[in-house]
Amino acid sequence: MTFTPRLTFDAHQSGGKDLGNLPEWDLRDLYTSQDAPEFKRDVDWLEKACADFAADFEGKLASLDAQGMLDCVLRYERIDVVAGRIMSFAGLRYYQNTVDADRAKFMADAQDKITSYTTPLVFYTLELNRLDDDHLAKLLAENAELARFKPIFERLRAMKPYQLSDELEKFLHDQSTVGAAAWNRLFDETIAGLTFDVDGEELNIEGTLNLLAEQDRARREAATRELARVFGENIKIFSRVHNTLAKEKEIEDRWRGMPTPQTGRHLSNHVEPEVVEALRNAVVAAYPKLSHRYYALKAKWLGLDRMEVWDRNAPLPIEDTKIVDWETAEKTVMEAYAEFSPRMAEIAEPFFKKGWIDAGVKPGKAPGAFAHPTVTDVHPYVMLNYLGKPRDVMTLAHELGHGVHQVLAAGQGELLSSTPLTLAETASVFGEMLTFRKLLSGAQSKAERKVLLAGKVEDMINTVVRQIAFYDFECKLHEARSNGELTPDDINALWMSVQAESLGPVFDFAEGYETFWAYIPHFVHSPFYVYAYAFGDGLVNALYAVYEESGGDFQAKYFEMLKAGGSKHHKELLAPFGLDASDPKFWDKGLSMISGMIDELEAMEE
Repeated sequence: MTFTPRLTFDAHQSGGKDLGNLPEWDLRDLYTSQDAPEFKRDVDWLEKACADFAADFEGKLASLDAQGMLDCVLRYERIDVVAGRIMSFAGLRYYQNTVDADRAKFMADAQDKITSYTTPLVFYTLELNRLDDDHLAKLLAENAELARFKPIFERLRAMKPYQLSDELEKFLHDQSTVGAAAWNRLFDETIAGLTFDVDGEELNIEGTLNLLAEQDRARREAATRELARVFGENIKIFSRVHNTLAKEKEIEDRWRGMPTPQTGRHLSNHVEPEVVEALRNAVVAAYPKLSHRYYALKAKWLGLDRMEVWDRNAPLPIEDTKIVDWETAEKTVMEAYAEFSPRMAEIAEPFFKKGWIDAGVKPGKAPGAFAHPTVTDVHPYVMLNYLGKPRDVMTLAHELGHGVHQVLAAGQGELLSSTPLTLAETASVFGEMLTFRKLLSGAQSKAERKVLLAGKVEDMINTVVRQIAFYDFECKLHEARSNGELTPDDINALWMSVQAESLGPVFDFAEGYETFWAYIPHFVHSPFYVYAYAFGDGLVNALYAVYEESGGDFQAKYFEMLKAGGSKHHKELLAPFGLDASDPKFWDKGLSMISGMIDELEAMEE
C-alpha cells in the first residue's frame, strides 16, 4: 500500500471535472449483496464443512495414506476458498467506507463467524507438523498431485519449533478477533475519521498528505503543521495501539520461543534472516550516496540552503503540475504494459473494463492503495485514491502489476498462489519501471527528462531508503517495548532517530514531525512488512538490467516466475535469470541503478 493523496471530497465522488470518470468496484463477482442468498449459503456451508473436516480427520493424519492425505489437503483448500470469498467481500465493502457502521458490523460479524467455524481446524497444522519427516517424504513420493503441495508442507513445518500445545493454539485462534484484529480496526477507523483544516478547507488524510506534493511551499508547510496538530491530538490512541500490538506480539513470540520479533515475518516470507540483514546493511551503507546526495541536489533546485520535511516530496520548480485525467493514466500504463508484452496488457484490461478498480477519493474510504487477490476462483480487486498526480499514475502501474501477478498465480490454486511478501512486490515494481521507462523515452526536452528522473529517484528512495528506515524503526520499537510501556515521547524519539539518519544532513525537522509514525498502516497491520518493498525494488532493478541485456525469451521466463506464485523459493525463481538474492553483492547491483540516475541528474547541473 502506498500513500498517494489530494483535493476535496466533492470534486472526486463522481471523478471530478479534471479527472474524468473514475471506476468503482463491482463486487458482484463475489456476492451480489450482503443479503444475497449465496452469501448465507456459503456461510452455512462453511460451518458444516469445518465441523465435518474435524470429524473426519482430527487425530487421524498420521494414519492417512497418500490419497487420503491428498483428499484432506484438497478439502482444507476448499474451505480456505469459501472463507476467503466471504471475508474478501466483507473486507472490500468495509474499505470503501470504514466509517459506515453497517459495513463495519457486517465485516466484524463475518470475521467472528469464520473464526468460530474454523477453530476446529487448528489441529490440521499441528498434526501435520507432528508427522515424521520420513513418513511425509514417503507420502509425497507416492502421489505426484500431493507432491505439488510440498512447498506448503515445508512452510508449515518451518513453524514446527515454535508450535504451542493444541489447546493453546486453539485459544489464540479463538481470541484473535478481540486481539490484533480489533486493534487493527480501531486504527483504521481512527485514521479514516480524522479531518484536517488547511487554510479553511476541510480534508481527510489523503487530501492533506497530497498537499505535501504541492508546488506552493506555504501550502506544503500548512499541511504538514496541520497533520502534526491532528496526529498530536490523537497520539495517545496511536501510542496505545502500538504498545498493545507490540506487547501482544512479544508475549506470543516468547511463548513460541521465537528468537527475534522479526522471525515470524521471515518464516512467512520464506526468506533467510541473513538475506534480509544483507539487504538492510547494504541500503543503510548506501544512504550517503543515495538519499543524502539526492536531497542535497534537490535543495539546490528549490533554492534552499536547508530542507524542511515539507520539501521532501515537493515538485521541482520546472515541473508541470497539470492534473493527469483517468483516461490518460489508463492509456499510459496499458501502452507501457503492451510494449513489454501484449499478454501483459491483455491480463490487465479487465481491471479497467469490468469494475475491478475503485479509484476515487470518497468520505470514509480507506487511505492508500492496494491490490487484493480475493480467491483464486474469482479475481483481484485494486483500490486507489486517485487524485491525478503523476505519482498516482505510477501507483496505478504498481497496483496493476500486483493484479497481473495475482491473476497469473491463481492457476496454482488457493494454497500455493499466495506469494511471499519478498517476491509479492516484484510485478508491481516492474510495472512501475515499465511505465517510467516509457515516459522517459518519450521525454521531449532536457527539463522533462530531469523531472522524470528526479521523480523516479524519489520514488525509489521512498521504496528503498524510507522503507528500510521504517524497518529499523520497527526493530527499535519492538525491542524497546520488550523492556516496558513506551510513552508517545519514547516512540517519537525512536522515529526521529531513523529519520535523521536516512534523510541526511540537509534536513531540518519541524516541531510535530516526530509524530508522523502514527499514520503508517504497515506497522499496525503487518509488522516488519516494509522490508519487502526494498527487497522488491532491489530485485526488480536487477531483473530489469537482465531484461535490457537479454533477448526475447525474457518475457516467457518472467511470466513463468509470476505464475509460480508461492510454489517456489526465491532462489529457484531467480535462477533462470542468473540472479541470487542471497549473494550480498546482489543488492549493490540494484542500489547502483538508483545511484546511476543521481549521477545523471548531477551531470545535468554541469
